[in-house]
Amino acid sequence: MTGFLLAGVQMRPAFGDARANLAASSFWIREAAARGAKLVVLPEAASAGYVFTDRAEAAQYAEPVPDGPTSTGWAALAAELEVWIVGGVTERDGDRVYNSAVFLGPGGHLGTFRKAHLWNDEKRIYDRNTTGFPVFDTPLGRIGVGICYDAWFPETFRSAALQGADLVVLPSNWVPVPGQPDDGPAMAHLMCMTGAHSNQCYVAGINRIGVERGQEFVGRSVLVGPDGWPLAGPASRNREELVTAEVDLIGTRRERRDNPFNQPLADRRPDLYSQLT
Repeated sequence: MTGFLLAGVQMRPAFGDARANLAASSFWIREAAARGAKLVVLPEAASAGYVFTDRAEAAQYAEPVPDGPTSTGWAALAAELEVWIVGGVTERDGDRVYNSAVFLGPGGHLGTFRKAHLWNDEKRIYDRNTTGFPVFDTPLGRIGVGICYDAWFPETFRSAALQGADLVVLPSNWVPVPGQPDDGPAMAHLMCMTGAHSNQCYVAGINRIGVERGQEFVGRSVLVGPDGWPLAGPASRNREELVTAEVDLIGTRRERRDNPFNQPLADRRPDLYSQLT
């Protein structure tokens, strides 16, 4: 059997308090594992919060990866509980600062993704990803990573899908979108759903809640199936909670990719796209 329980942790990180955030995230990781989860996804910037005044302040709260306290704490949990964890960390690498997501498993550090598409003030705070979109081979399946605003770019999902990704996880800090109706899906949901459908992969968009330095975060985390329809969520707008769904990344590969009507990956026309790239 290749199916497993996928869990997203919708939580409220405390600004500037990495120790408290490690304790809070550890509680939720343990809760997810107790429910049977094998992969646990945490929000963007879960280590120390998000709304930094400037680059210097971000650097003050940044940690090395994978040797910093947040990564090593999550790694210890991954080994103890035999789970895989993806979580957002403010990363320091020499004099560089990144908005990153660390990927940890029972055997330790699998890799780190640095946010590719920087949003708003992030452009003056963080350094940019220069290595692309890695896909990680795990016993659960092939897993790609993006962070929040990366979901607004179809290249994020397509880059992962072309490398065989079965799932794209998106630690996120979604904020209100002007004009978005209260009774409809969040804009981020549409991005996750489209990315999943167009690339025949699962997508996990896991957001935070709360207000930090005046900035509201909208919650509403969601897990999406490869047909583009939500499997779980959206979660609430203002509660810490787990979002879970049974998924089968490996066992559904043939079913996902052999649709007799449409195969968005197989039916691509790269000969027509080259002029764009």
